[in-house]
Amino acid sequence: MTAMTDKPNPFIAPITDALNAALDLPGGTNALPDIKITGKDALPSFFAVTDLATASIGIASAMISRYRGLATGDLAGVTIDQRLASKWFDMTIRPMGWELPPVWDAIAGDYQTADGWIRLHTNAPHHRAAALSVLGDYPDRQALSPIVANWKSDDLETAIIAAGGCAATMRSLGDWQSHPQGVAIAVEPLIGWQHHGITAKSRHVIRPDRPLAGIRVLDLTRVLAGPVAGRFLAAYGADVLRIDPPHWDEGAVIPEITLGKRCAGLDLKSAEDRQTFESLLARADILLHGYRPDALPGLGYDADDLRRINPGLIDVTLCAYGWTGPWATRRGFDSLVQMSCGIADFGMKQANAAKPTPLPVQALDHATGYLMAASTIHALQLRSQTGQITTARHSLARTAHLLCQTVQPTRTQPIAPETENDIAPHLETTSWGKARRVRFPATIDGVAHGWDHPAGKLRTVDPVW
Repeated sequence: MTAMTDKPNPFIAPITDALNAALDLPGGTNALPDIKITGKDALPSFFAVTDLATASIGIASAMISRYRGLATGDLAGVTIDQRLASKWFDMTIRPMGWELPPVWDAIAGDYQTADGWIRLHTNAPHHRAAALSVLGDYPDRQALSPIVANWKSDDLETAIIAAGGCAATMRSLGDWQSHPQGVAIAVEPLIGWQHHGITAKSRHVIRPDRPLAGIRVLDLTRVLAGPVAGRFLAAYGADVLRIDPPHWDEGAVIPEITLGKRCAGLDLKSAEDRQTFESLLARADILLHGYRPDALPGLGYDADDLRRINPGLIDVTLCAYGWTGPWATRRGFDSLVQMSCGIADFGMKQANAAKPTPLPVQALDHATGYLMAASTIHALQLRSQTGQITTARHSLARTAHLLCQTVQPTRTQPIAPETENDIAPHLETTSWGKARRVRFPATIDGVAHGWDHPAGKLRTVDPVW
């Protein structure tokens, strides 16, 4: 597979090559169709964010074409609109007559410390409580800023992490490369494949126009990469059942990432709910989850348990900071990884800015999500052709390592303002009201994309297939 464009996309080829290599497909690049790139404009960044968006959505789409080819014997052509790909790395929903809630908690954000900068991630109530247990009970950033200013960045990061919270010191690219976790990430694969032996080949009958129809995806993921993967799989027909614990909320992103999914709730600390969960697992094709490496086994569902419940289950998972190294079990989010790995620091220095300058979108989340979708489809094809059952492991930090190889000395120009041509014509009736969305960036010849369920609130359906 190659990406074909007549536009200046200098990092499309190396990024696409890296994604191809990570999938490790039989037949190499010849196993996938070429991707035609159309459109123009790029997100303003000192990193090749739009190239990453185009390539990652492209690889997931190409894998749909490849899986469909099991039924048709050919590879359907793939076209990606790079302007729309950039926009699908951001919020795509356009509410009509209602508003999204704030994206960030009142104290979340970047703070100057005694020796640099730190970012606090407090959107989840228990993460906010952990940070304030260290700093004191303050209502907003204005009140909290002078308190944070008395701390050294690493000391505060360590204290908040120890309290069960989420924070990240801003480090430079060079600092991260020499940090023990940065060193560990640099040698991890972009996708970590684990093989679990052979089971009966899948009997899934592929519909060429809707290749994933009939595939059951149990989605345990939260903000934001895993939900992006599930949303993409749902676009091509997968039955995606999202499971959330009691009281969990994701605010403004829920209307964005529940598109195409049915949303149920279970408490995995309840014996009755665990029984329900295991019955869902037993009939699922795919398990998507974003628990830290020790978390799902801690609930009693390690790899052996999953195979016992469902020998044919494909397991696709992600974490924030990687699967090896001293931070492998650390909580994290896209914005924190950008601070840790040098992206925010590099942007600040190149822009001569007074504060950390992150990417214009949560690109690590989105790219990892589409790569998760691509690895899911590859695993489905392996199961269909050979009976091989696999686990695919991803991390935001490893995606960041790939993006950090695309540093640019000058920032690309801002993307042109949105027009009516960017928006899909149909209305979506969400749980909050009517809405429209940005047009989908991928076109696969002979394949219909679309979502069987509008975006909806969490825990609104029964946990059944």
